[in-house]
Amino acid sequence: RLVVDNTMLSPWLQRPLDLGADLVVESCTKHLGGHSDVTAGLIATRDGELFERLFARRNAEGTALAPFEAWLLLRGTRTLGVRLERAQASALEVARRLTRHPLVRHVHYPGLADHPDRDLLARQASGAGSVVSLEVGDPEIARRLVEDTRLFSIAVSFGGVSSSISLPAHMSHASIPADARGATPPGPDLVRLAIGLEDPRDLVADLERALYARCVSP
Repeated sequence: RLVVDNTMLSPWLQRPLDLGADLVVESCTKHLGGHSDVTAGLIATRDGELFERLFARRNAEGTALAPFEAWLLLRGTRTLGVRLERAQASALEVARRLTRHPLVRHVHYPGLADHPDRDLLARQASGAGSVVSLEVGDPEIARRLVEDTRLFSIAVSFGGVSSSISLPAHMSHASIPADARGATPPGPDLVRLAIGLEDPRDLVADLERALYARCVSP
């Protein structure tokens, strides 16, 4: 069975079932909910037998959403397209600006022209999503950057209307044993940005201010 976690792009930008996947999982807490106020998830399949097995398991274990959480998720899906298109347009602008910043060593965003997997993304999806990461070359500078931004909330989630910032090596990946992190674990200087609906010019200005205000000074 081929299972694809499509949370980063959501069904709005990529449909793995059309590409041959057997199962697709989505964290509805992210883009589908979109407002950072619901915890939910889904599994999608076109295999009728597999669907019946999954449905029986869900029914037996009681994992269905409560009515209010279901309503929150439905509210979020109604604005998925406009939110995600705005967020990824802003993410591309932020990524491009950061590539020209003297204190930024490297920017990771598949929508950039020089990303090694940009052509693959273009064949499979209609957009690059809203998450950007950058390397600053120094763990201390990375920590100060995360702490000193004002428009970004420090959080490990993404896909909400508000932008967030995090240090994966010390937050989302901190509990993963070293031998299970893979060949390229997030470095201590890697900063992840989850771009929301704020004006990208304000987000860039906030990042630049945080970099220069304390990351350059002693």
